[in-house]
Amino acid sequence: MESRDLLLTAFDDVEEAVRGAVEGIDPELLNARVDPEANTVAWLAWHLTRVQDDHVSEVAGIEQAYTANGWADRFGLPFDPTAIGYGFSSTDVGRTQVTDPQLLVDHHADVHSRTAEFLRTVTAADLDRVVDERWDPPVTLGVRLLSVVGDDLQHAGQAALLRGVLERR
Repeated sequence: MESRDLLLTAFDDVEEAVRGAVEGIDPELLNARVDPEANTVAWLAWHLTRVQDDHVSEVAGIEQAYTANGWADRFGLPFDPTAIGYGFSSTDVGRTQVTDPQLLVDHHADVHSRTAEFLRTVTAADLDRVVDERWDPPVTLGVRLLSVVGDDLQHAGQAALLRGVLERR
């Protein structure tokens, strides 16, 4: 098995987890909070997709889907289009209002498609390429991609748990 095939499978798992957490959810639950400081299903799905879009687009050398494919306009959120949710305050999370679960699903599907397209071009040697020298040791492409998978799966799991809690209230 090629390394890229493992990465493709991992990102397929992310997409499946996002769909499971968001698809068909009651729109009123998207922005519900279990306490005033908690994240929402909408914010978690939007954020994990923005992180994937940002990080994969950077290493692929392409514009992010969020701006290139009009997602920033469709979401209409009160943030700079470069925002990915990193460092957001509780107030910012609350301002991330999404009323259509399908918007989140479709956005993630677009980012996933672009991720898969890039991954199909990656060789084993490419995974050793340094993509971020701000860290010690510098971050390679392989480490960056695995970091995105891990972060995305954690957030998708949080969204799924939160959905379950909210649906049982």
